[in-house]
Amino acid sequence: MGIRRLVQTAFIVAAVSVGGVATADEVLSEANDPGIALNGRLTDLLTRERTALERIGVGRLERLANLPTRGARPDVPEGVEFSAAFLDALPTPKGGDAWSCLTEALYFEARGESIRGQFAVAEVILNRVDRAEFPNSVCGVVKQGTGRKYQCQFSYTCDGAPETVHEPLSFERAGKIAALMLGGVDRRLTRGATHYHTVAVDPYWASRFPRTTTIGVHHFYHMP
Repeated sequence: MGIRRLVQTAFIVAAVSVGGVATADEVLSEANDPGIALNGRLTDLLTRERTALERIGVGRLERLANLPTRGARPDVPEGVEFSAAFLDALPTPKGGDAWSCLTEALYFEARGESIRGQFAVAEVILNRVDRAEFPNSVCGVVKQGTGRKYQCQFSYTCDGAPETVHEPLSFERAGKIAALMLGGVDRRLTRGATHYHTVAVDPYWASRFPRTTTIGVHHFYHMP
């Protein structure tokens, strides 16, 4: 079949797919028309794509569709510095549930760490949100396992102690880190880490997961 005939066939298949109408002299026999097979393959590919997208979940798709492009977020300063002085110069942020949950996690779980270490913990939480093995929201990740003995992913949610803020400045800095990370700051510290632990403990999974880095008193790992 010549190039012109192939083009005509493709046009006919498109017309049938879109409009559902084709004249009798345009329709070829199914046995000899490669367009029929092509249309079948396209239908199969679209079906697979739809199935894959459904598995990703609506939350992840929305985040992927709204990823900030470089330079598109004026509220995220360029040249982020991992220092208290840098954070203190930023305006006090406000946010929704994701910001509140991330701020609380950084304060109660990592305020004793360096600023760099707190950014790293925020990376782990957001890296988990992006993976299918974990809940697809910040609050879901932070509160995963809460209420089940030995199942808490973040210990402060299960230690029984009241979640009371005694260090307002540390809490404000945690909120600024949360706002920066949710705003699109590059996650370049932990190389995609999904887990961490303090150097004082040795969890069972540490020997199975590749360690990506160590920051302060925390080792960071990437779940295969």
